[in-house]
Amino acid sequence: MAAGLLALGTYAPSKVLHNKDLESFMDTSDEWITTRTGIRERRVSELNEYASDLAVKAVRDLVRRHGEQALEGVDQVVVATNTPDAFFPNTAALVANELGLKGAAGYDLLAGCPGWLYALAQAAGQVEAGVARKVLVIGSEVLTKIVDWRDRSSAVLFGDAAGAAVVGPVAEGHGFRSFVLGADGSGGGALHFAAIASSLPDGTRMGAAAYMNGREVFKFAVRVMDTATVEAIEKAGMHPDDISLFVPHQANERIIDAARERLGLEWDRVVMNLDRYGNTSTASIPLALQEALDAGKIKEGDHLLFVSFGAGLTWAATVLTWGGA
Repeated sequence: MAAGLLALGTYAPSKVLHNKDLESFMDTSDEWITTRTGIRERRVSELNEYASDLAVKAVRDLVRRHGEQALEGVDQVVVATNTPDAFFPNTAALVANELGLKGAAGYDLLAGCPGWLYALAQAAGQVEAGVARKVLVIGSEVLTKIVDWRDRSSAVLFGDAAGAAVVGPVAEGHGFRSFVLGADGSGGGALHFAAIASSLPDGTRMGAAAYMNGREVFKFAVRVMDTATVEAIEKAGMHPDDISLFVPHQANERIIDAARERLGLEWDRVVMNLDRYGNTSTASIPLALQEALDAGKIKEGDHLLFVSFGAGLTWAATVLTWGGA
């Protein structure tokens, strides 16, 4: 049985924080942020708005687009997030309860920014194995609640959003064609946020706000965006020329451009919206994918390439043939 995406929905808070707004309380400028990242603005959640709230709103957008029947048969809910409401109960259980999916299995997945792709891999495997009929896979983040707004090297990068997809059976020749997942814990000190421990096993001290070594993460990202995408395409039995649309993790314009050039893709085959949302971590790929769908850039049978990287350090890539539902 092949597994693919049956439905998609997204949500981003209405509050917009422009680069110019940051100039009023941070040693930075619109020009500094834009030239280094490509980001011009990001969305910020309300004080009492959390990952579960954004997740539910993304699913409601999915239902608005595809109808209530899209959730019929969903027997698992997975929320990929780096900013859960609590350690327990898990965010997925809270979301399932709010949506009336009583009895559906629910768990959170923590794998840095590639979490949504990790969750897709798990969901696809369970559908193909017959363990699940349909899996609701959500990426939801409220990263603006954990950044240090005095640190211009990291705070300017992140935004809040959520994306939700239903993974289920599709016709042969469609759906997920390959997955590449990986992690290298030796790079954990480059991107971290403390939970219980005050330091990592290698002795790296962690504080009460997210920290990123931009130079190290940039080098890692450029390298892994190259290797993971090429490996995913090869595992799918394809060539870069077969890729109809490249939907990368929305972290940095220069990183995306380097991956685009390596694959030999023109910009019209790349989806990029980080200028308006910033890095929304697990939500970034579904958010970009929905915009591409809304713009009519995807048709039945198109081969899509997703790739992401993040804290861990982790990475993931997949090739999906659209349609077949």
